[in-house]
Amino acid sequence: MAFRRLLHAALTMTLAVAIDSCLSVDQSGLLKPPLVFAAGFSYEGYAKTLSAYVDGQGIVNYKGLKADRKDLDAFVSSLAPLDPELFVKWSDKEKIAFWINAYNALTIRVIMDNYPIKASFLSALRFPQNSIRQIKGVWDEIQFPVMGRKMTLDNIEHDTLRTQFDEPRIHVALVCAALGCPPLRNEPYISAKLESQLDDQARRFFKDPEKFRVDREQGRIYLSSIFKWFGGDFVKAYRSDNGFPGKGETERAVLNFASNNLDRNEKSYLEKGGYSISYLPYDWSLNEKQ
Repeated sequence: MAFRRLLHAALTMTLAVAIDSCLSVDQSGLLKPPLVFAAGFSYEGYAKTLSAYVDGQGIVNYKGLKADRKDLDAFVSSLAPLDPELFVKWSDKEKIAFWINAYNALTIRVIMDNYPIKASFLSALRFPQNSIRQIKGVWDEIQFPVMGRKMTLDNIEHDTLRTQFDEPRIHVALVCAALGCPPLRNEPYISAKLESQLDDQARRFFKDPEKFRVDREQGRIYLSSIFKWFGGDFVKAYRSDNGFPGKGETERAVLNFASNNLDRNEKSYLEKGGYSISYLPYDWSLNEKQ
């Protein structure tokens, strides 16, 4: 019995030390959130940036961040020396979370490097003056060092996430700094919470009438243009041979994905069919706090 008590006390002390090492106290005396890691890689700087400068609706205080970007820059710098041999040992969930975080952080970084955004004459005729679309080569030319090699945002999205993983929910998580995008979370994605985080992103996405809505009077479903561009990515995971009559394979997959995130009445309406589909115009305005 004495040995068991000693063992219990030792384990309790070890646990307390471990917890204490992950928690710190701020000047108000309150505990800060535990540091966020992915098998040897820290999201701490990125977590601080998101918590401080992104609100609950995914709107970013770019002006404030411009004056206090050290944590963001430190996180972006940490992407370069990450050992590929460490990365390859991660689970798929850890890898997906890493790439989503990298894409979103690098997007914020490129906005910071060009903020306030200056519109070119030709681009201003097509897109809002504060749009990421005003930044030349933002997706396919500007390169960032990641794991010892140069990568563009397109490399991360199209050559990595979309080709190496069967996870179409990335399309409700990747944020291109526009109001038409999914909302930017004010926390990093982590493997332990990835399923719940992506599910929450999907629910939030389909609650936004600027990204999805049902017009029963006109018999029309309005979908985000994201599903026009990337609808095929949903076929493998959300293919449905039941319901959604009159729709093609890709449309049925997208509608099935949507219906999983709607209330019972809207889900039933989608499944019964008898409506047409339109794609909403994409709002390229910067997701900026005014």
